[in-house]
Amino acid sequence: MRKLPKKEPIFLPDEWNIIEEGFHPEKNFMLETIFTVANGYLGLRGNLDEDFPDKSQSFKATYINGFYEEYDITYPEGGYGFAKRGEAMVNVADVKTFEITIDGEKFNLFSGKIDKHVRKLDMRNGTFMRKIIWESNSGKKIYIIFERLACFKRQHLGAINIRIKPLNFSGRIKIVSKIEGNSSNLLETEDVRVGSGIEKFPFETIKAYCNKLNGFLMQKTKKSRLSYGCMVDHVLSIKEFFYKSFADKGKNLVIFEIEFDAIKDVEYNLTKYFSYFTQRDVEEDLIEEGCAAEILEAKKIGFENLLKEQREFLEAFWENADVVVKGDPQIQQAIRFSLFSLLQSTGRNGISNIAAKGLTGEGYGGHYFWDSEIYIMPFFIYTHPEIARMLLIHRYNLLDAARQRAKELHHRGALYPWRTIAGKECSAYFPAGTAQYHINADIVYAIKKYFEATDDLDFIKNYGAEIVFESARFYADLVHFSEEKDRKFCIFCVTGPDEYTALVDNNAYTNYMVQMNLEFAARLYNLLKETDKEAFERLCNKLKLSDEEIELWKKIADNMYLPYNAKLKIIPQDDLFIYKKKLDLSKIPEDQFPLLLHWHYLDIYRYQICKQPDVLLLIYLLRDKFSYEDLKNNYEYYEPITTHDSSLSPAIFSILAAELNLLEKAYEYFRYTARMDLEDLNDNTKDGIHAACMSGTWQAIVFGFGGMRTGKDLLSFSPKLPEGIDYISFKIKYKGCTIKVEITKNKVIYTLLAGEAILLSHYSQLLSLKVGKQRNL
Repeated sequence: MRKLPKKEPIFLPDEWNIIEEGFHPEKNFMLETIFTVANGYLGLRGNLDEDFPDKSQSFKATYINGFYEEYDITYPEGGYGFAKRGEAMVNVADVKTFEITIDGEKFNLFSGKIDKHVRKLDMRNGTFMRKIIWESNSGKKIYIIFERLACFKRQHLGAINIRIKPLNFSGRIKIVSKIEGNSSNLLETEDVRVGSGIEKFPFETIKAYCNKLNGFLMQKTKKSRLSYGCMVDHVLSIKEFFYKSFADKGKNLVIFEIEFDAIKDVEYNLTKYFSYFTQRDVEEDLIEEGCAAEILEAKKIGFENLLKEQREFLEAFWENADVVVKGDPQIQQAIRFSLFSLLQSTGRNGISNIAAKGLTGEGYGGHYFWDSEIYIMPFFIYTHPEIARMLLIHRYNLLDAARQRAKELHHRGALYPWRTIAGKECSAYFPAGTAQYHINADIVYAIKKYFEATDDLDFIKNYGAEIVFESARFYADLVHFSEEKDRKFCIFCVTGPDEYTALVDNNAYTNYMVQMNLEFAARLYNLLKETDKEAFERLCNKLKLSDEEIELWKKIADNMYLPYNAKLKIIPQDDLFIYKKKLDLSKIPEDQFPLLLHWHYLDIYRYQICKQPDVLLLIYLLRDKFSYEDLKNNYEYYEPITTHDSSLSPAIFSILAAELNLLEKAYEYFRYTARMDLEDLNDNTKDGIHAACMSGTWQAIVFGFGGMRTGKDLLSFSPKLPEGIDYISFKIKYKGCTIKVEITKNKVIYTLLAGEAILLSHYSQLLSLKVGKQRNL
């Protein structure tokens, strides 16, 4: 069994803030990821405001969720149906960087003397702040505060406020502010998880101008032919200042030079407002107008009111989402950082989703994966279902592209891409990409859980059912009735969640999830038929559905081949998995993990090695189908051969270990999940956060230590606490109710905060909760 890596904490153990004291340039790349501020649409990587001289330790970036460039996918040996054109999130114009000089001496942390340097991400106020006391080489001492935010209530808007105070001198201060349109993406690396595939500079500048302290830059991607615009304006607290501004379209720049005479011990304030719009938001000729309207409104309400709006938004978010943990301050900090990062990463407009790295870095090209539905969606379903709904609507908006992909592969129905932004399959390696046909069922599973929790029939009628039906149709076309396999329906040549085993027959996860998809499709068909004849007929006419097709789905579901090995008393991951040679992971040198960066795929595929849970994830997701003995036997079999090379892995092991009362082990996996990015446990936080792992932190608390399950339209809890935690509380939204759960070592309190009376289960004991009432157990 592989031991999980451990590191010393970097940040102070503050429950609501991520704080770095001092200046640590050797960790800067990773810190830029951690100190990102974003609002689900716009992401501002946490770069130093005055830039970082050593580019090998810094990557300056600004991202817009769902805004992409295309690139050609080339193969030494191609083939029919290979993904031909990819999509990657692009690094757009930078507005974060300033040049500040004091009587001609440039402010720079690599010169002069640093008396104080603190960076803080404030998760209640939604801001990133730096406080610096710096002394120049000539002895001039200055106090500077930078405060940065991306507005949650105004997704196109952000602001930076600079406060400067001379401490021991009076003199001339100059601030150079820019729209820097020469941003580039990372180039390809040997790490397949990082490179974006697009050329270094993917834009052409089509407009650049300035007017006093206002400026605008508009660029268009060279291949996807998508435009975006960025507008800035500046407001100063002083009346007497000098400025020059100029725009250079050829150099992709708009520059503002602002100078003033500063007096000792007087604070001076500059606010820079900025707005971004893309052609995916509005028509191209309305981009400039949209930016201008946002800037005008921002100047009217002012920076302090933007801060107030940010605080109000986050108060509402935390009211439902917060998880309180007592006993380990570092865990409390990590949980809130995880949930705050999820909020920052999540598109809420129906045209974007959640990239694997959020809006903090461009690992995996900014693509959306199944992570969104299986790992991240539960958090939003049970805390902010309105956000979950928009994420599922985004999948609906990609349904036509999924239909086209299925048709290209000679199948009926729809096949969702393994990795995408706007709908194209962007995986160049089909054995671990397109072959992961379970992506359809993962999306359907999220729809099913959303519907169970919300009873949102309107969503089902207008969006969800169509996805479910087209996915079922695809699977009905994919399966094969095998006389030799006990006269069951089989699925051949697929890849399950475990990417260290590819192109196998009867992957258990896939077969079970396909069965779930087909059963749910038949159920929705009958539900719509009984409850809304008009919606039912509309869908049947659009999709040409018939009773006969639904009967086929039922037949396949009832006769799906579901692997089981009676001798080992486990579920084989696939038909051949258990016949492969086992390896002792403890004997593999730690510097060879992750294996995909050090071993050829063939050397990985021929062994019983799991990158992440596959059968165990199946048992977790479809818990009602398996006994406690099934869980125990499979956990004991698969844990020793799982490398946890995927950040998706430890959370699931934590949850299942908790159910098995392996609480010490559950806590070890949980802590690794929770602190993965804050302690850079995988040495790749520099490429961006692990968004799915962060939602795994929430799941490990709620489904692991809270023991929550949602089967058969009943919330059930089996809470237990590990040694390192004294108290946990969280809130769950379910069927119009809000339930607060508080867990200590010797009691559990359930409180219905809103909604009608609800029935829930506590260790199989049925409880009736009434609004405003507590049940102490």
